Amino acid sequence: MLAVSREALITVAVVAAVLLWMGPSLYRQDLVFLAATYSLIALGMYVPFVLAGSLSMAYSAYAAIGAYAVALISVRTGLSMWWGWILGALAAAAVAVLLSLATQKLSGFYLAAVTLLFGIAFEHWLIDGPSFTGGSAGISGVETVTMFGWEPPRYALVVFAILFVCLIAVTVDRLRKSVWGLMLQAARDNRNVARSSGVNPAHLTVVALAIGAAIASTGGSLFTVSVQAVTPETFTLSIVFLAIFMPIIGGRSSAWGAPLGALIVVIVTLNMPGYQGSGELLLAGAVLVILIVAPGGVIGWSQNVLGRMNRLYKERGNR
Repeated sequence: MLAVSREALITVAVVAAVLLWMGPSLYRQDLVFLAATYSLIALGMYVPFVLAGSLSMAYSAYAAIGAYAVALISVRTGLSMWWGWILGALAAAAVAVLLSLATQKLSGFYLAAVTLLFGIAFEHWLIDGPSFTGGSAGISGVETVTMFGWEPPRYALVVFAILFVCLIAVTVDRLRKSVWGLMLQAARDNRNVARSSGVNPAHLTVVALAIGAAIASTGGSLFTVSVQAVTPETFTLSIVFLAIFMPIIGGRSSAWGAPLGALIVVIVTLNMPGYQGSGELLLAGAVLVILIVAPGGVIGWSQNVLGRMNRLYKERGNR
């Protein structure tokens, strides 16, 4: 109960800090929307990559599925855009299951290479494929968000996006600590021991990939809602590479490392004063420093610092 309360307080503090930093600035609101999108894609990758040890590189395609589902439902059918969120998540999960079944005998570099090619092929399919995707121009004119007839202002939408990311992060972290999550991590560390315990690692990985794809698709849906348009170039492979490093920067020991890493990535690459145009180089240097100095990421480093301070406090109290 104490851990839950502490986690809730930390979450509220971080959300409050982000809102204060954002303020009425439209540019910073766009940055927070982008960070929320990155967070959801990184949380989607967190489940199979960190928990299951399966490096799938198709997450740009899953995010694009969510984005195009919202756009197509809104523009082509006239139905509520919220159906696009649901159908996009289901479609992304189904594609992830089919792709995982086709590549279940692959691992490591070979799995990454094949899924990387799938992401590239999916992007080209959006450009040169059926006419309903809009080709290279994409789809524009997506309806604005309405909730029971109420059209919230942009600031409120950003707040809802942050809360949605927090909800997904809490869910993924609870999933990590659940029996299923512990089995998934055990199968990652030693597949033979997992099999001897009656657990099929392949089935666990397929489920993890489906869950991750569904979460990543909501990132694409959120981005489409924020800009009211989508193009094939919106979700490229560069997002996947960034999403891999986000939990490393934030800390792999907790699902909260993914959104924290996403926020750091956006600030470093797009909002660092004096470094416009070289944000990627600065980010690469930051990742290198973190891997050397703090392998546990920002969360792991913070926990170590707090632990040392607590020990020093107890030592002084015992004197």
